[in-house]
Amino acid sequence: MGLVEFEGDRAVRLTGAFQDITQRKQLEVDLEEQRELLRVTLNSIGDAVVTTDPEARVTWMNPVAERLSGWKADEARGRPITDVLNLVNEETAQPVENPVLIALADNKIVGLAHNSVLLARDGSRYGVEDSAAPIFDTRGTVLGGVMVFHDVTEARAIHREMVHHARHDVLTGLPNRIEFEARASRFLKRVQATGGDGVVMFIDLDHFKVVNDTCGHFAGDDLLRQVSAILVSAVRGYDTVARLGGDEFAVLLENCSAVQAEAIAQAICDAVDHYRFVAPDGQRFRVGTSIGLASMDAAGRSLEHLLQAADSACYAAKAAGRHRYQVWSAGDGDIQSRAGETAWGLEVERALDAQALELYAQRITPRSSDVRASTQGVSCEILVRMKTADGQAISPSAFMQAAERYQLASQIDRWVVTRVFQRLADGVAERFDHVGINLSGQSVSDPAFHEFIKAIMDRARFDLRRICLEITETVAITNLSAASIFLNDMRHRGVRVAMDDFGAGVSSFGYLKSLHVDYLKIDGQFITGLTTSPVDQVSVRSFCELARVLGIRTVAEYVQDEATLRLLDRLGVDFAQGYHLHVPERFDDLLTSLD
Repeated sequence: MGLVEFEGDRAVRLTGAFQDITQRKQLEVDLEEQRELLRVTLNSIGDAVVTTDPEARVTWMNPVAERLSGWKADEARGRPITDVLNLVNEETAQPVENPVLIALADNKIVGLAHNSVLLARDGSRYGVEDSAAPIFDTRGTVLGGVMVFHDVTEARAIHREMVHHARHDVLTGLPNRIEFEARASRFLKRVQATGGDGVVMFIDLDHFKVVNDTCGHFAGDDLLRQVSAILVSAVRGYDTVARLGGDEFAVLLENCSAVQAEAIAQAICDAVDHYRFVAPDGQRFRVGTSIGLASMDAAGRSLEHLLQAADSACYAAKAAGRHRYQVWSAGDGDIQSRAGETAWGLEVERALDAQALELYAQRITPRSSDVRASTQGVSCEILVRMKTADGQAISPSAFMQAAERYQLASQIDRWVVTRVFQRLADGVAERFDHVGINLSGQSVSDPAFHEFIKAIMDRARFDLRRICLEITETVAITNLSAASIFLNDMRHRGVRVAMDDFGAGVSSFGYLKSLHVDYLKIDGQFITGLTTSPVDQVSVRSFCELARVLGIRTVAEYVQDEATLRLLDRLGVDFAQGYHLHVPERFDDLLTSLD
């Protein structure tokens, strides 16, 4: 205070100067601390950081940027950023414009180009991602640029591996259905845009199931891998061979004429025919191929039509005797029939998804007095109809073959069984002597279906003797062992069993001794011409006599007129069924009429 009082104004000015110096020094200290904090932060983060002057010359790099680029900061300082950060496209190897140049030119933040790769000074390659931005002062003047990026090499490798697994078959390493259809779609679009020709080939292995069932799935897998190698070696290097699933393969032949495609198909047939699969136990197996070909110009311009055409041609080749190829043609009636099955297969899938199936029923009428006396209630066969989008009710004769081919028959059976058991609950079943439910061969031989129907029966609230399961004679003979076990189990539960289409193409009925049934439903081919065919009359009489010996009731199907009905009565048939007696009606309507 004494100094201030002694010096006056001069002392005041001196004090102010000291204060200014102190403040400046403090600001410098604070600024240096902030710089040090920023330096430590930028050196510590996991991202690479590079700064430049307004001319895009490097001014500073953090350690991560040094490591990835291979340049030390002192060496890189003053060099153009394009010399230090050499960026190219991962897929094309073409140079990528450095985003700092774009950010400085446009005065905005810029992201790195997709799939950018940094080529380091030592030749290393790093996948990089992030962005660049201009640096402004408080007045908006550009001071330089900054690029921040990080290494995504490992992440991209993992992503590529995941994409590969999603689009390739794990067993064979070939493209799967998704990848095949994507490639076929891209090529089809190129053909539509610029012209050209190409062929899609569907391949189905013959006798693969024999190997799989005889030697086990490991042997089957080994067979598929070996056949895959044969297919790849039989086509051109740039063709696509794919495994669609199971023992089904496909080939996309790009820029290939129909003549060339047929030559390749024949080469595949020959190569697989000469091949022998040797199982671990030394057994040797011959495997053939059925091949369908559809050219891009002949099968239409949509991928769906192209694939359906190849599939139909493949199925036609298999039906014609296997170990051959078949070219799709719009004028080929057999192929068009197969194509129709494909369309029905899609329609069945739609109906199952949309619950567009409906139960119908046809009465089964007892004929002799003793049968009528022993029959308690109505007997009927459950029929299923498929409702189309326009409301039509389609008979199973139109779609069941397609359902069998596309492994949908068992799903239909499950739907029918579930709905019938629901309808027969709460005392309704007591109005019936028996209700017949048809089962497909797929269901009869499927253990999963066996468990399904047993679970349904365990929950049933009515007498299971009201249920009669119907299987065709062909199914029974083809799957005799499985059918015998399954049907015997059903009969132990009280369920009745009917042999449908009896007499259709079978010369010996010795299997009936081991396959116990309650009813023989005589095939309609013996009934429709009965009044004019002595041979059919003898056949029906012999069926009835056989059934009486075995203690089995007979049912004549397809009864269309009164004359046939009277003749059946004389031949001793126990039940009759057909349009002459009852036109099938909705099951719910039949139930209503019984109230």
